[in-house]
Amino acid sequence: MDGFSDLNLFALVARHRNLAAAAREIGVTPPAVSKRLAQLERRLGVRLMNRTTRRLSLTPEGELYLANGLRILDELSELEQLVGRGRGEPTGMLRVNASFGFGRAYIAPAISAFVERYPAMQIQLHLTDRPLNLQDEGFDVGIRFGEAPDARVNARLLLANRRMACASPAYLQRNGTPATPHDLARHACIVLRENESAYGTWHFSRGKRTETVKVNGALSTNDGGAALQWALDGRGIVVRSEWELRGPIESGALVPLLGAWTLPNADIHAIYLERHRLSAKLRTFIDFLGDYLRAS
Repeated sequence: MDGFSDLNLFALVARHRNLAAAAREIGVTPPAVSKRLAQLERRLGVRLMNRTTRRLSLTPEGELYLANGLRILDELSELEQLVGRGRGEPTGMLRVNASFGFGRAYIAPAISAFVERYPAMQIQLHLTDRPLNLQDEGFDVGIRFGEAPDARVNARLLLANRRMACASPAYLQRNGTPATPHDLARHACIVLRENESAYGTWHFSRGKRTETVKVNGALSTNDGGAALQWALDGRGIVVRSEWELRGPIESGALVPLLGAWTLPNADIHAIYLERHRLSAKLRTFIDFLGDYLRAS
């Protein structure tokens, strides 16, 4: 099993691109990891990584070893799942990426419920302000909004989710209620700077008719939670996802606007790499997550 052990270590270091980070994860020292990698390279007779003081990069041989090695590790995991299926529960590690707001509100509680049901599972949740590349960062599954971003990944719809324009009653009392999307150009709009979307451009549709509005206002941010709070404070009109707005709308703290018009959807997907399509533990996790979100 030394070969599998070395392969697991190499995959871990390749994921982190950093000896110290990999060493922390498995509870050893960086020199111990470096020594194991050097022994692996001597055994294979090729250099797998180029080392600098800041970061590691894979050689062409290292890329080949990683790509095929991950497939072998997946197949081994599947074999263990198949043999141990009589126990009735998945085992192993999953690394999950999600956004800060949705990750804290829904994914973290879902994971807590998941490991309560499947105590043999281990989950690493990594929250970020923007989606990470699953392949480059070594994640098994990512939680994404809208369309699946990359043709190289698979996507499973977890929950339908609309985007909506809203404002507080106090703001609407002072400034009036927009009747059409183009009325928004005369309003204070809270602009969110995120991902690569066009800054301050909102797209509406109604049947076959579309309207694109360039909005602006005194406030902008890269954080959805801050934008929502400003809207609650009466500072302007905001566009956010239904999962964030349901509570404030039901309480009357926010009023939905332009109900006859729709914005690009923000459906919630689990995305995963093609090589994971048969993973029993991943399939179980995604099924559980979809059920949890729909129930929530």
